[in-house]
Amino acid sequence: MPKALVTIFLFASIGAFAQQEQPQVRMNYLNVCTPSAEDQAALKNALAKVSGKPAFAPDFEISRGRATLKDAPVSRFVRLRREFAPESALLTVQYSMSADEKAIIETLVLRVRDPKDFHEIAIEDRVSAGAAAPLVVLSTDTPAARIRVERLGKSSVTLSRCEGADQGDYEPLFRQASELMASYRGNLGLRTTFRSDVSWLTQPKTGQGARK
Repeated sequence: MPKALVTIFLFASIGAFAQQEQPQVRMNYLNVCTPSAEDQAALKNALAKVSGKPAFAPDFEISRGRATLKDAPVSRFVRLRREFAPESALLTVQYSMSADEKAIIETLVLRVRDPKDFHEIAIEDRVSAGAAAPLVVLSTDTPAARIRVERLGKSSVTLSRCEGADQGDYEPLFRQASELMASYRGNLGLRTTFRSDVSWLTQPKTGQGARK
């Protein structure tokens, strides 16, 4: 076989092998403003599974600090984490509030023991920093603006408030998420036991982040 022909055959074989070995890229697009009926059912199911009066284990963790991110204003945050009793279908709950010069954001994340359908659900709300102080946001039960369900082996499901979109069909989901967030504000003691930690978010910045 001529040398040139051997070379051409070799390059052709390498090219074919490279095409076979090239990994497939799969992209998922999330419709966060108007999720499908199937996604609505997943959100409804997740909210139902984490509803009800929580049964906490005695221990808890709380932290607060200062965060500096690139191209973002400096923020302060407070995080409270609790585990549930062994007999509960829920595993952990984490509440966080962050505040910077632009916005105050509350986030509630609940994780379940059996991740068959989903392994966590996150509920978020936000207000303009100039609209209210953190304690006011806490006391007025700010309504949920975003719901996200994370699933193992599947894409996540998200519903967000979208300005200008017709979201009347999704109001029951937003209402249920808001009620769940409100109940955990009370059950976690955010307005009582941990009130001073939340108020620290807007105290004069002395450079000290430790709890007193």
